[in-house]
Order: sequence, then C-alpha cells, then structure tokens
Amino acid sequence: MNQPGAEIETANVSTVTEALHLRSVKQPDETAYVFLRDGETPDRSLSYRELEAEARARGGALAAVGLAAGDAAVLLYPSGLEFIQSLLGCMYARVAAAPVQVPTRRSGLERVRRIADDAGTTVVLTTAEIKRDLEERFGTLPELAGLTLLDAESLAPADELPAGRPRPEDIALLQYTSGSTGHPKGVMVSHANFLHNVAETEQVWPSGPDGVVVNWLPLFHDMGMIFGVMLPLCSGVPAYLMEPAAFVRRPLRWLEAVSRFRGTHAAAPSFAYELCVRAAEEAGAEAVAEGLDLSSWRAAVNGAEPVRWRTVTSFTETFGPAGFAPEAMSPGYGLAENTLKATGSSPERRPTVLWVSGPALVEGRLDLLEADADNAKPLVGAGLPAHPTQVLIVDPATLAPCPPGTVGEIWISGPCIAQGYRGRADETRQTFHARPAGADRSDSAPRYLRTGDLGFLHAQELFVAGRLKDVIVRNGRNYYPQDLELSVEGAATGLHPNCAAAFSVDDGESERLVVVVEADGRVLRGTGEEDLRERIRLAVHDGQRLQVDEIVVIRRGVLPRTTSGKVQRRACRELYLHGALKPAVAGRG
Repeated sequence: MNQPGAEIETANVSTVTEALHLRSVKQPDETAYVFLRDGETPDRSLSYRELEAEARARGGALAAVGLAAGDAAVLLYPSGLEFIQSLLGCMYARVAAAPVQVPTRRSGLERVRRIADDAGTTVVLTTAEIKRDLEERFGTLPELAGLTLLDAESLAPADELPAGRPRPEDIALLQYTSGSTGHPKGVMVSHANFLHNVAETEQVWPSGPDGVVVNWLPLFHDMGMIFGVMLPLCSGVPAYLMEPAAFVRRPLRWLEAVSRFRGTHAAAPSFAYELCVRAAEEAGAEAVAEGLDLSSWRAAVNGAEPVRWRTVTSFTETFGPAGFAPEAMSPGYGLAENTLKATGSSPERRPTVLWVSGPALVEGRLDLLEADADNAKPLVGAGLPAHPTQVLIVDPATLAPCPPGTVGEIWISGPCIAQGYRGRADETRQTFHARPAGADRSDSAPRYLRTGDLGFLHAQELFVAGRLKDVIVRNGRNYYPQDLELSVEGAATGLHPNCAAAFSVDDGESERLVVVVEADGRVLRGTGEEDLRERIRLAVHDGQRLQVDEIVVIRRGVLPRTTSGKVQRRACRELYLHGALKPAVAGRG
C-alpha cells in the first residue's frame, strides 16, 4: 500500500515537477498510475521512479527538437499513461501542454488545427498508432498541414534537460474550453495553480494513507486532469485509469473498479451517477449490489452544475446495499478558469438540499419551502470553499455584492484562479480581473473570477442555480433550461440522462422555445415520434407552465456535449439555426 506524505510534504514544493521528484525519492518503487485495459484488466503501470525518468527524458527530447521555455505543444493522446508521461515531459521542458481529444470525426481535426494556431505552435505530440489511425480513417490530412506530429518513438531520448528549472509561475497547461464557437479559449494554468487546487481539494476530500483514485474522465478535461493526474501525483496515492469509452459502453465498470481496487476517490458529472443507476436497474439492482463492495469510497465527487437531488438519492438508495455511504456523495462546484475545484461538500456529512420556490428563484429571490409545497424545487448544495479561496455573489448588472438570500453571479477569488486566456487580453481582464462596485482598486486588492454562473449562499454554502447566458426569458420571466430538460427526461421511458437541450430563438417576430431531445430506436418504437413530442410538451407544461414551440427529435450521440459529457446548449442552438441537426426519423414538429 502506498504511504503518501500528502499535503504536508507537498507544501514544501512549488512546482508539479518538484512534487514528482519528491515522490520518486520518498516512494520510488510504489505505484503511481495503473491503466485498466477495457476498463477492467490492469495492463500497464508506472512507479514514481519510472515516471520521473521517462518525463525527464521526454523533456530533454523536446528541448532537443527546438522547443524552448514558454513555447507550447499540442498533446494528442487517449486517456492513459502516454498522455501523463508527455504532459510531465512538457513541464520539465517548460513547454505549455495543450491537450486535445483524439479526433473521431473530421471536425475534430479542425479543432486540433484551431487549438494549435491559438497556442502558437506547430508541434503535436502523439503516438505512432494514432498517426496511422488518423491517416487510415481520414486519408489526407489538409487540416493538419504545417503541423509536425511527433511520437515518442521518433523523439531521441535526451539525458540533458534544458537550462532553467520550472518555476511556479510557468504555464504548465493550456486548458482549452469546450466552447460552443469555432474559437476555443486556452485557460493558462500555472504550476502554482495546480498545487493550490490540489491542496484545497485535499482540505475538503483528504486522501489519507489508504487513498486510491479511480478515474474514467478524459485526462484532457479539467476534472479528469485534477482527479486523474494531479491529485494522485501530488498526494502520493495510486490512480487506476480507464478510457472514457470503457465507462460509456458499460458504466458499472467504474463501480466494479472502485470495488476491486478499494477506491476512495472518484469524480464525475451528475449524469454518470444516473447512468450507473440505470445500468443497475436493467441488470437487477439487488444482484449488482451483491457483487460490489463500495464501502471504501469516501469521496464520490459530483461536479455537475447544478447537482440533481434525484441523482443523489437514487444513487445512494441503489448502491447503499453495496456499502456506499450517504455521506460519500460529495457535490462540488468548479471550472477550468479556477483550475478546477472552487467549493466542495465535506464527506463528513450528507449533501445539503434546500426546497425553494421555483418562480421566486428565476426572479432572483430565495424563498424556502417545505418539500411537498407547490412549486417546490430541490437545490443541492455545492459545499464551501477551502481556505484561502472565497466566493462572492454579485449582481451581474450593477456589479454590487448581492444581499443575503439573493441570486447573483458567482465570483471567486484565490490562488487557484488561472492566469487568463492565452492571447486574449480584453477577455482576460473582464473575466479574471473583476472588482465589485465600490471595492478597493489598488494593485494589492483581490481580483475576482467572473464565472458566468448564477447562484446564492445559504449558511455560507454555495448553491448553483444555472448559467447566466443560458437563462430563457418568456413573457418577461426567467426560466432555467436545466429545469425544462429535467422535465423532458421524465416524459417517456427509455430517455437517457442528459438527453435534452432547451433554448430560445428569435425568428424576427417573436421569441420561440425550442427543445432538442435524443431518442434511440427503443424509445421511438415504444412511443412513436409524435407521441414522444406530445409527452414532452405536456411534461414541460406541467413542470414549468410553458408552451414548447418546437421539438426536434434526433438520434443518440448527435447532441453536442463537452468532453465531460455536459450538454452544450449554445452549440446545439447554432446547429439548429444552421439546419445541421439530423432528425431521428421524420424531423421537426
């Protein structure tokens, strides 16, 4: 079993590479990472000694091919050990790594090109297998013209690292936002940002001497980066990694890995917990629970905004017989611009739920109700910030701090705030250097990150209400799209979690409400497309007293999502406006 020095030791290091060196000295032959082939079988592992040696060699090789401190390189890898080795190699070379998802469609190649151009690099680090696969799948690759694809086999190992050790302020990562436009923004994350975020994560969800991470999230995504790479490395606990596709094909693999390897920490968005519940129900919940032992799981971090109370209760009820403790469900809130975690719910208590007036909430007021009251809506607390991060609720129009019990924009201050967007000075100033009205304007005054998310504080705990830019306005009232989407999901048996996007469009004469929903053949055979539309209209009307103007039924897998699986409403809206949403059967209605 690994015996980590945890946060007490890492407090004495100032860069990720120093944290790796500390582990290679203190725990040289202990396991750092294990990759699970097909999400089940341990295939390859790395000790801290092996990891440091390989990362240093790759860092020297990058310097040998002309990359210098301050340069950038695109990382094109599946989630696995090659990704981690090259990421850390970039850090040793003081090269900012810009991870990108391996393309499965032609549009993915275009995203690689846009990110490379934005990062100001022509170097793409990948594997020989991926290079062959891209050529076999797409033939010629004009989108990548002018880019040099380098794999580990073509890089000559180098014993000498470039002059100058990595510094805390060096940009270690360019975390590109999933974004709904064709112009992704690179969040500049420094070594110091990573270490502070891990330290705050350890405050809320301490790994302890028996800590074990189990992760299926893509490592190029902010949540996968922290929970799959940085937290295990800096805290000195082993991580068991699987590819996202292994989880998607069979969600229970994730829980089986937690059970088998005695996982203590595993994170995912809300929909992943919902998929596990559905998979257990289809396979027979009692039989599934009998085959699992989830008693070791201390921090089941739920990072969606907002977390659904239905998900919290159904997961706990389904897997409680397998030893899953109600206190283990740990809602949190974070975003790439804050490296990741901003707040988190302590595993020492069960998640907090408030029943609030839905109509009052969309008007910006907090009215607490009993659970069985009319218009009562459950909101799950996202926990508290860890020192020294602070959360402020601000009126997005006046920039004045909101009085207690008022919904406003969530602002964050603290050392986890990233350095800004690469090459976007105006957007960086507006987003990363905000000051509330009437605040001190001196250079020493704290800067705030404007998250674009709406929420409120209750008993110092953060509650997330929705996304500022996604709010739907009908008849002078505000509606949160996730409320409509939740009604849609319950409209028919067989609809999957996270299957809908609600948004409004202006056709020049009026504002129209559009719902896009994914449905597979089983759902359509069971209800018929027109019947499904009618059920959706009734569900939204019953839930929100709203009339849906148009419902677009599409095939599963078409709805645009972020790399962590969250629906991209604005991207969906753009596809709708351009007529690019392929209907499931007969189109719109």
